[in-house]
Parts: sequence; structure tokens; C-alpha cells
Amino acid sequence: MTNDAMDIGDYLAAGGKLTSPGNVPPRYRAELMRMMAIFVDSELAGAAGFADVINAGPGVKERIAAAKIVLEKTDHAERVLRIMGEFGADTERYVDHHPWTQRLPREAGLDSKRLQGDMRLPVFNYPLDGWGDAVMMNLLMGEATVMQLADYKGLSYQPLGDVFRDVLPVERRHAELAMEGLEKLGASDALQSSAEYWWPRVAASFGRGDTARDEALRKLGLRHSTNDELLARWRESAGQKLTSLGLNAPA
Repeated sequence: MTNDAMDIGDYLAAGGKLTSPGNVPPRYRAELMRMMAIFVDSELAGAAGFADVINAGPGVKERIAAAKIVLEKTDHAERVLRIMGEFGADTERYVDHHPWTQRLPREAGLDSKRLQGDMRLPVFNYPLDGWGDAVMMNLLMGEATVMQLADYKGLSYQPLGDVFRDVLPVERRHAELAMEGLEKLGASDALQSSAEYWWPRVAASFGRGDTARDEALRKLGLRHSTNDELLARWRESAGQKLTSLGLNAPA
């Protein structure tokens, strides 16, 4: 907690932690709620989309893995929703109000308007096209999620940081399951096409480089790396995964 000799902004910039809604300043609260809403909406929208392809899995093992991913993503959303509830969010209405299965047309461009009513990351605005396509999206977005959670786990709102720290290895396992699934499918023109489709949509999840905003969030202890830094790490890691599968990483 802060003391009389230290402004809360200085306290956060120095690595301090906050532990309850009562001592959170307005700007900090707004950024924290935005972060949590993006995470919850993305997990629930992702789970809803993946649930639709469970029975497209080529075998029982794959269907069990897909069902487990849906369950765990929903659980992750629920854990963060609890924290949002501590800040006064009506969590039941929040979940019921959102059209989690709604998607843009597959051919919609990246400049298409966000679906109304939620804050999911851009990649979850687009529909999956069969099992291989779903697994490819899960690999590329799984790698992105791991990058982001690794940055968020040390954030200055300790209860949320603790949740992200617990969630990180589970989300890492989701990406590993996707890699195993793609290795089993083997390289193909269809998977290369899926990689090329999802690559820019996942990259858009990191947002546009905004040095001023990145620095402001860093001072609040809500970010440690910039969007550009996270994007660069993702491009390298995801590119290596595709190469090992015998596929080409899109430019």
C-alpha cells in the first residue's frame, strides 16, 4: 500500500502493488476494467467458437482435448469476471448480454467494424473453417496469449496478476495441444492457407504501436513490454513453430 510520503502514481511506477478496489485511482480502474473485459470477452468468444468444432475432431482424443480447452477457457473467464464483480460489474447480465458465437463473414477485412456489444480481440470476430483451420488458429492465438499473459502476470493489481499467473501454464498447454494436433495432420496446402488467413488477424490482437500509451500503462504497472515488443516475440515464436511443421511463416 502507499504511505503519506509517496504519491500513488510514484508508488505504482516504483513497482508497488494494489490489492483491492478501494485504493484504485480512476484512470487505473478504467484501464484495469478494459484489460479484464478484453480478456473475458476473448476467452468466452474463443470458447464458443471452438465448441462448434469439437465434433469435427478426427478422433476421440482430439475431441476430448477440444472440449477441455472450451471448459478451461470458460473457467478462466469466470475467474476474471469475479474480480470485475468486485469492481461493481453486473457479471450475470454481462455474460448473458454478449453474443459470444456471433462472427463477421470469413472474408471480412481487418478494417471491419468490431462486433457490437463486446471487446473481444480482433481474431475472435472471424469464423473457423473446419478442424485443421481451428487448430491452426488455436496455435497462433495460443502463442499470442502466452506472450501477453507472461507480461501481465506481474501487473500491479495483485489479485488479477495472481489469476493470470495461474492461467498462463494452462493456456501454454492449449498451444502445445494445437502443435501436437498440427503435427498429426501434417503439412498441407490447406494448413498453409489457414496460417496465411489467421496470421494477420492474430497479429492485430497486439494493437497498433502507441508509445505514449504503452509508457503510461507501464508507469501504472499494468504493462511491462510494449505492443511492438510483444508482437516481435510472437512473430519469432510462431514463425519457428510453423517452420518446424513444414509450413511457411507469412511475411
